[in-house]
Parts: sequence; C-alpha cells; structure tokens
Amino acid sequence: MGKKRVMVPAEKLDLSTVKYEHEDVQAPHLTGLIFKLFVRIVETPVIGSLIISSLKKQNKVVEMLQNTDIPEAPMFKPEFPPQEAEPSCVIVDDQGKPEDRVESALKCLPHYDPASCWSGDSLPSFRYWKIRDYAHAYRSKLVTPSMVAEQFISVIEGCNYHKPPTPLLVSFDPEDIRKQAADSTQRFEEGNPLSILDGIFMAIKDDIDCYPHPTKGATTWMHKVRTVEKDGVCVANLRSCGVVLIGKANMHELGMGTTGNNPNYGTTRNPHAPERYTGGSSSGPAALVASGLCSAALGTDGGGSVRIPSSLCGVVGLKTTYGRTSMEGSLCGSGTVEIIGPIASTVEDAMLVYAAILGSSREDRISLKPSPPCLPVLSSLENANILGSLRLGKYTEWFNDVHSTDILDVCENVLSLLSKSHGCETIEIVIPELHEMRTAHVVSIGSETLRSLNPDIEDGKGAKLTYDTRTSMALFRSFTASDYVAAQCLR
Repeated sequence: MGKKRVMVPAEKLDLSTVKYEHEDVQAPHLTGLIFKLFVRIVETPVIGSLIISSLKKQNKVVEMLQNTDIPEAPMFKPEFPPQEAEPSCVIVDDQGKPEDRVESALKCLPHYDPASCWSGDSLPSFRYWKIRDYAHAYRSKLVTPSMVAEQFISVIEGCNYHKPPTPLLVSFDPEDIRKQAADSTQRFEEGNPLSILDGIFMAIKDDIDCYPHPTKGATTWMHKVRTVEKDGVCVANLRSCGVVLIGKANMHELGMGTTGNNPNYGTTRNPHAPERYTGGSSSGPAALVASGLCSAALGTDGGGSVRIPSSLCGVVGLKTTYGRTSMEGSLCGSGTVEIIGPIASTVEDAMLVYAAILGSSREDRISLKPSPPCLPVLSSLENANILGSLRLGKYTEWFNDVHSTDILDVCENVLSLLSKSHGCETIEIVIPELHEMRTAHVVSIGSETLRSLNPDIEDGKGAKLTYDTRTSMALFRSFTASDYVAAQCLR
C-alpha cells in the first residue's frame, strides 16, 4: 500500500513549486569481456528479466510507468495547435517542386558578396565553403564539380591510411560520384544548372535510402534483408536539385547511441579533436561537414541524433518539426519521433537544404494537418538583428548539473557572447518533469525500434548486433503495452 503516485494535470501545475532533482543513473559500468558476458546474461529469459527489472526499479522507471496516475489522455503522435503567421517570413509550398522551394529560400538570404570570400592569395588555409561560395565558383568557371569530385575522392581514399583510421563513409562509389559531377559540370557549361544546389556535394546517413547504395543502418546485415530500389523521398528531392550524393555516411548502429561508436565499420573521429567522439547517432554526416569535405548532409533525429553530433562537431543541425519531411525510404519511417534533418556548416546552408527536403507525407497531412511551412526572410530590415530579438531560456539548476566544469564554462561563455555581442536576453525558466520526459521518450522510441526489428531479430539477426545495441534491445523488450500507453499519456 502507499505506492500510488498522482501527477498534477499539466494545466494546473504551479511552476513555482517545481524543484530540480539531480538524476543519478543507476547502472553498472562494464567493459570488455565482462560487458559481453553481462549482455548475454540479460538476454536470458529469467535471469535477464530479473536484472532489467531491478535496474528499472532503481531508476524509478517502474514507479513512473506503473505506479503513477497520469491525468492526461495518451497522445500517440505529436500534435501541433494552429499557429499565427510569423512576421517577415515566406510561406513555401511543401508539395511543389524542390527547386522552386530552394529558389524561395535563396531569395530570403542576405546579399551575397563574392569579394568577401574570394580575395586571391589572402585565403585562409581552412574555411567552410558555403553553398553560395561553390555556386559562385561554378558559375564563374573558377572550378567545376568534376574538379571538386577528384579532390573529394582523393581525400576519402586517403582516409583509409589515417592513423587512427577515419571511417567517414560506409558506402562509397568513386565512379558514381564522377558521373554525377560530370552531369552537373555539363549543365553549368550549357548554362542550365538545376538550382543553387547543383554540384553541391552532400552525404546521406546510412539509415536513409540513396540508390544505388545499400542501406545498412551501420549494421553488418540489414542490406541483406532489405533492398534499396530507389531514393528516399528527401534524397530524391535533393537529386532533383542537382546535388552530388557522395555516399552513405557512418553512424551509431541503428541510431541507438549518442557517441557514434561503431565496431562494425570503425568509429568516426571528431575532426577538431581526433581523440574525441563526434557524438551520434549521425556521426558520419556531422564529421563530413565539420571537416569541410561537403557543405551539408542529411541525418535522422529521434532523440538528439542530428543535434548532438552537430553540437560536438561545431556545425549546424536542425531537428525539423515532426512530419515536415517525409520519412519514406528510411529505416525509421514507421515511428512517431524520428525526422530527417539537415546538417550544414552555416544556418543559411541548413535553410537551403531544409527547403529542398520539405514535404509532408500524405498520411501526415491527413493526421497532423500541419500548417504551411515558412522561411525567415533574413534579408529584411525586421530580421536585420534577428539574434538580438532572441530570448534564451536558461534552467540554471539543470544547466549547471554537468560532470565537467570545462563544459559549463564554455556554455556560459557562449551565453555571454550572445548577450554582449548580439543583445540576446537570457531569462530564467523552469522545466518540470524532466525524468518523466526522459522515461516517455525511451519507452516510445524503444518500443517503435523493437517493433520494426522484431521480425529480423526472431530470424536470428539479433545476435549480429553490437553489444551496446543488444543491451538497449534487452531493455526495450521489457516494456509492456501498458508501459507504452503510459508513456503516451506523459507525452
């Protein structure tokens, strides 16, 4: 008796009463042979179930999902209330031609001055070349996509000899890249580029279809049970704009991790510090952009998989609103948290790629009824000081709860820079029910992942997954139908 916990309805929650609770995750720290033995044990029917159950109780997962009265009804898909039109924005047709949307996005950008980027011998040894830099170079005949292709191929092939190795791509076809680049070069010679993205080199995360490459999800077997016959919808949009697709980028196996560590193909290194992780799961896309090898890439994000590696690698990552981009032609197309989003070296490049890949699926248009997508007019007077208009919410107790004070210092410096240099206002906020949010997320994404993989796991493929993925799968198998519904009530 006395186990029942009652949550306050969201609309009645008094934020002034919310107290931050440090979450001390209870889990064994294991490596090597002991870790492998542990995984085999937790996969056993009886002992494994007892271990997982004990860990869930220690981390208050059972209390949250089974002993709590949650007053809200379940929300099985994200819902978005109608929003007022934002000022200085342009509405785009997400069911129209990708080239037209990209052109609309291009018109939203500030004036491009080639002189600010092309100044002869004074060029720095390294810089991020933006999409408009490449477009100017192609149109001015300073360089051709074919010339860029040869340089790119040479660098990627040289990665095999790096110490430590740099496995950026898991599928790479030099001849296919040369053909795409040659076609783009010919279009420029004829004066008929398809869009500002024509000849721009982009990588595709290995859980999104990009024909003729196989989609493995960075496993050793997925491509054997699932064939790729055409591009995913987002990739097809990019191809219609003339993008040169360089191959399938490395990732954390099946997206089930935030480090990017992958024993199957090697772990992608952070270009800024090779001894450090890129973050994950979109490790390859973020590293390729951060290294300057391509202007942009596509990743997937269900719980930070675009945003985390982008942050750790110092580039721009966007988790788009759920349903804004079609998931058709990806390994995570049947979930309710995953999106496909751009990773780029600058905000303006992320905006151009976002415009290209926009397009809700028919099912999402019916069920979600999304408002028309819009793009900010960065060239307008109202947006001249767009950073200065931002209000940054800071939950100080959560913000300060980090393992390393070095991280805290860097983050504080960023806030200070935004405030002093751009006039951003930082305000104190409170985020209630953080533990509940995390629990709802892991149950939702875990149950959806398990459902999609179950047929292959039952067919013996589960034993071919890496040990950290198998640990996650053991946890996911412990969730019940009532756990899933409870998670949707929290959502």
